[in-house]
Amino acid sequence: MTAIVDLDTLRFGPDGLLPVIVQEVESGAVRMLAWANREALERTLSTGQVWFWSRSRQSLWRKGETSGNGLDLVELAVDCDADSVLVRVRATGPSCHTGARTCFENEANRPDPARLELGWLAAVIASRRGAEPETSYTARLLAEGVERIAQKVGEEGVETALAGFAAGANPQDPDRHRRLTEESADLLYHLLVLLEACGVDPAEVAAELGRRHAGT
Repeated sequence: MTAIVDLDTLRFGPDGLLPVIVQEVESGAVRMLAWANREALERTLSTGQVWFWSRSRQSLWRKGETSGNGLDLVELAVDCDADSVLVRVRATGPSCHTGARTCFENEANRPDPARLELGWLAAVIASRRGAEPETSYTARLLAEGVERIAQKVGEEGVETALAGFAAGANPQDPDRHRRLTEESADLLYHLLVLLEACGVDPAEVAAELGRRHAGT
């Protein structure tokens, strides 16, 4: 849901522009940096699609209008000096003109395992929905339906619990530690497949956790 932004408070540069940082909402990865004038921001807020100002062409442009790799607006935030904007998006396809997912495709901008960022995995799972079941385990699971996926979640939950019990009994055993790690990954993956099959956005789960945290 987009924040209410008063464009009159923004401090555009002498050329009428300000920088726009585009961030992928699922993983937090920075997709790209571009420029926008007031009209571009107005269009972004009114259409839900991200618009920019091209300094080379001297014209407005919507990301994805020719490539199809669009940016759906989730939230727009203004920095503390009101002279730059952060746009959080859900992206379709790559964002860089080179074909890379982001214009900052490096190790520092990939999902951080230490933070257990799973939005990227949810996006991959969603992209597999139309794949051939013969070539994709995820597509095969989705084709088998919710009952089978829910069964897998139950199985993986039991295996994770058993692995946790074993690891807790001997925390120094690297094999038990690795087993718990592997079973936890299986459980999280199958849970995300279940959410996809049921049409539940993982962001809804994150929001619920946020509400519970705020309640504490």
